[in-house]
Amino acid sequence: MMEIKLLLLLFVANGSPILAARLLGDRWRKSLDNGRILSDGQPVLGSSKTIRGLASATLITTLVAPTFGFSWMTGLLIGSFAMLGDLLSSFIKRRMKYAPSSMVFGLDQIPESLLPLLIIRPLLDIDWLQVATVTAAFLIVELPLSWLLCKVGIRKQPY
Repeated sequence: MMEIKLLLLLFVANGSPILAARLLGDRWRKSLDNGRILSDGQPVLGSSKTIRGLASATLITTLVAPTFGFSWMTGLLIGSFAMLGDLLSSFIKRRMKYAPSSMVFGLDQIPESLLPLLIIRPLLDIDWLQVATVTAAFLIVELPLSWLLCKVGIRKQPY
Protein backbone atom coordinates (compact mmCIF):
# COMPACT_ATOMS: atom_id res chain seq x y z
CA MET A 1 0.00 0.00 0.00
CA MET A 2 2.90 2.36 0.76
CA GLU A 3 4.14 1.93 -2.83
CA ILE A 4 0.77 2.94 -4.31
CA LYS A 5 0.57 6.02 -2.09
CA LEU A 6 4.10 7.06 -3.07
CA LEU A 7 3.34 6.49 -6.75
CA LEU A 8 0.20 8.62 -6.50
CA LEU A 9 2.09 11.39 -4.72
CA LEU A 10 4.74 11.34 -7.45
CA PHE A 11 1.97 11.76 -10.02
CA VAL A 12 0.63 14.70 -8.02
CA ALA A 13 4.09 16.30 -7.97
CA ASN A 14 4.73 15.77 -11.66
CA GLY A 15 1.19 16.57 -12.77
CA SER A 16 0.76 19.79 -10.80
CA PRO A 17 2.76 21.96 -13.25
CA ILE A 18 0.63 20.66 -16.14
CA LEU A 19 -2.58 21.38 -14.27
CA ALA A 20 -1.33 24.83 -13.20
CA ALA A 21 -0.46 25.68 -16.81
CA ARG A 22 -3.89 24.55 -17.94
CA LEU A 23 -5.69 26.58 -15.27
CA LEU A 24 -3.50 29.70 -15.32
CA GLY A 25 -2.60 29.98 -19.00
CA ASP A 26 0.32 32.37 -19.43
CA ARG A 27 0.06 33.88 -15.95
CA TRP A 28 3.23 33.38 -13.88
CA ARG A 29 4.91 31.56 -16.78
CA LYS A 30 8.39 32.97 -16.16
CA SER A 31 11.07 30.49 -17.18
CA LEU A 32 13.47 29.40 -14.46
CA ASP A 33 16.50 29.96 -16.68
CA ASN A 34 15.22 33.38 -17.83
CA GLY A 35 16.11 32.45 -21.41
CA ARG A 36 19.82 32.07 -20.64
CA ILE A 37 21.86 30.28 -23.31
CA LEU A 38 25.01 28.35 -22.39
CA SER A 39 28.23 28.16 -24.42
CA ASP A 40 26.89 25.10 -26.27
CA GLY A 41 24.23 27.35 -27.81
CA GLN A 42 21.41 25.64 -25.92
CA PRO A 43 19.14 26.98 -23.17
CA VAL A 44 20.06 26.04 -19.62
CA LEU A 45 16.67 24.34 -19.13
CA GLY A 46 14.24 25.61 -21.74
CA SER A 47 11.09 27.69 -21.73
CA SER A 48 8.81 24.94 -20.38
CA LYS A 49 10.51 24.92 -16.97
CA THR A 50 8.79 27.73 -15.10
CA ILE A 51 8.56 29.28 -11.68
CA ARG A 52 4.82 28.50 -11.80
CA GLY A 53 5.55 24.80 -12.37
CA LEU A 54 8.10 24.57 -9.59
CA ALA A 55 5.89 26.44 -7.14
CA SER A 56 2.73 24.49 -8.01
CA ALA A 57 4.43 21.10 -7.70
CA THR A 58 5.95 21.96 -4.35
CA LEU A 59 2.84 23.59 -2.90
CA ILE A 60 0.25 21.10 -4.15
CA THR A 61 2.30 18.04 -3.19
CA THR A 62 2.86 19.51 0.27
CA LEU A 63 -0.89 20.08 0.70
CA VAL A 64 -1.96 16.70 -0.73
CA ALA A 65 0.56 14.52 1.14
CA PRO A 66 -1.49 14.34 4.39
CA THR A 67 -4.46 12.88 2.47
CA PHE A 68 -2.21 9.88 1.70
CA GLY A 69 -1.08 9.61 5.32
CA PHE A 70 2.25 11.40 4.84
CA SER A 71 3.45 14.50 6.66
CA TRP A 72 3.45 17.84 4.91
CA MET A 73 7.27 17.71 5.12
CA THR A 74 7.28 14.46 3.15
CA GLY A 75 5.09 16.15 0.54
CA LEU A 76 7.42 19.13 0.42
CA LEU A 77 10.43 16.86 -0.10
CA ILE A 78 8.72 14.74 -2.76
CA GLY A 79 7.45 17.79 -4.65
CA SER A 80 10.76 19.63 -4.46
CA PHE A 81 12.97 16.72 -5.41
CA ALA A 82 10.63 15.52 -8.16
CA MET A 83 11.04 18.95 -9.71
CA LEU A 84 14.80 18.89 -9.14
CA GLY A 85 14.89 15.54 -10.98
CA ASP A 86 12.79 17.03 -13.78
CA LEU A 87 15.13 20.03 -14.03
CA LEU A 88 18.15 17.70 -14.10
CA SER A 89 16.67 15.71 -16.98
CA SER A 90 15.87 18.95 -18.85
CA PHE A 91 19.43 20.19 -18.35
CA ILE A 92 20.81 16.89 -19.69
CA LYS A 93 18.41 16.91 -22.65
CA ARG A 94 19.47 20.46 -23.58
CA ARG A 95 23.14 19.38 -23.51
CA MET A 96 22.15 16.48 -25.81
CA LYS A 97 20.48 19.10 -28.07
CA TYR A 98 16.92 17.83 -27.59
CA ALA A 99 14.30 20.56 -27.93
CA PRO A 100 12.29 21.68 -24.88
CA SER A 101 9.32 19.37 -24.27
CA SER A 102 10.86 16.60 -26.39
CA MET A 103 10.53 13.07 -25.02
CA VAL A 104 13.45 10.83 -24.08
CA PHE A 105 12.12 7.60 -22.58
CA GLY A 106 13.67 6.90 -19.19
CA LEU A 107 15.42 10.24 -18.87
CA ASP A 108 12.02 11.94 -18.63
CA GLN A 109 10.69 9.57 -15.96
CA ILE A 110 13.50 8.18 -13.82
CA PRO A 111 15.10 11.30 -12.28
CA GLU A 112 11.73 12.83 -11.32
CA SER A 113 10.63 9.64 -9.58
CA LEU A 114 13.90 8.17 -8.27
CA LEU A 115 15.42 11.31 -6.73
CA PRO A 116 12.52 12.08 -4.36
CA LEU A 117 12.32 8.42 -3.35
CA LEU A 118 16.04 8.37 -2.51
CA ILE A 119 15.60 11.50 -0.38
CA ILE A 120 12.61 10.21 1.61
CA ARG A 121 13.82 6.59 1.86
CA PRO A 122 15.44 6.98 5.30
CA LEU A 123 12.57 9.12 6.60
CA LEU A 124 9.88 6.59 5.71
CA ASP A 125 12.07 3.52 6.25
CA ILE A 126 11.35 2.18 2.77
CA ASP A 127 13.70 -0.41 1.34
CA TRP A 128 15.54 -0.52 -1.97
CA LEU A 129 13.02 -2.90 -3.50
CA GLN A 130 10.23 -0.43 -2.76
CA VAL A 131 12.26 2.38 -4.34
CA ALA A 132 12.88 0.26 -7.44
CA THR A 133 9.24 -0.87 -7.62
CA VAL A 134 7.79 2.64 -7.41
CA THR A 135 10.34 4.01 -9.89
CA ALA A 136 9.57 1.19 -12.35
CA ALA A 137 5.82 1.67 -11.90
CA PHE A 138 6.20 5.41 -12.59
CA LEU A 139 8.24 4.64 -15.70
CA ILE A 140 5.61 2.19 -16.99
CA VAL A 141 2.45 4.15 -16.10
CA GLU A 142 3.59 7.69 -16.95
CA LEU A 143 3.48 7.37 -20.75
CA PRO A 144 -0.03 5.89 -21.08
CA LEU A 145 -1.29 8.36 -18.48
CA SER A 146 0.26 11.27 -20.40
CA TRP A 147 -1.34 10.01 -23.61
CA LEU A 148 -4.73 9.85 -21.87
CA LEU A 149 -4.33 13.37 -20.46
CA CYS A 150 -3.51 14.59 -23.96
CA LYS A 151 -6.62 12.90 -25.37
CA VAL A 152 -8.88 14.62 -22.83
CA GLY A 153 -7.21 18.00 -23.45
CA ILE A 154 -5.27 18.45 -20.21
CA ARG A 155 -1.83 18.00 -21.79
CA LYS A 156 -0.69 19.59 -25.04
CA GLN A 157 1.61 16.68 -25.96
CA PRO A 158 1.20 12.97 -25.25
CA TYR A 159 4.51 12.73 -23.37
